[in-house]
Amino acid sequence: MRELLIVATGFSLSLALGWLVAPNWSYRTVPQPLQFSHAVHTGGDNKMACQDCHAIQDDGKFAGLPVLSSCATCHTAPMGKTQDEAVFVKDYVTPGREPKWMVASRQPDNAWFPHAAHVKRGKLACETCHGAVGKSQALPLVEVNRISGYSRAVMTRMRMDDCVACHKKHNLSHSCLDCHR
Repeated sequence: MRELLIVATGFSLSLALGWLVAPNWSYRTVPQPLQFSHAVHTGGDNKMACQDCHAIQDDGKFAGLPVLSSCATCHTAPMGKTQDEAVFVKDYVTPGREPKWMVASRQPDNAWFPHAAHVKRGKLACETCHGAVGKSQALPLVEVNRISGYSRAVMTRMRMDDCVACHKKHNLSHSCLDCHR
């Protein structure tokens, strides 16, 4: 009986450690090249929309991260007082070098998400999937899975279950191959 208790305790401890430690070990934190406040750009006098920087191209493809030229339109010189903005102008805008932003919501390679269909045709607000990013003072921490390369944000939100629930809510039915290629 004592041996069984020792084995059960060892098994329980191993299971608990695997459940609590392994998921955190499997992610590494990747820094952004510099910090950025969405709130400064979307609030106050600026009132920029998500699509002003994260555009959907004429052919319906999502352009993703903003390109330097869209930032350089306003930021030929620092407009605010943050060190990150001064570095941005000096190290990126002036030499014409694109920042290597880390994507906090990288989807699996086999998942296809057409932004145009959801934002333009479906009239979904960006906040529906991305949350209140537009009100954030800093970029989200990017945690990348060491094995898959996908970010933790995808594992905690913007999951297939969320998509399926939204499609059911709007009485839309699709086959697996509509989103998985």
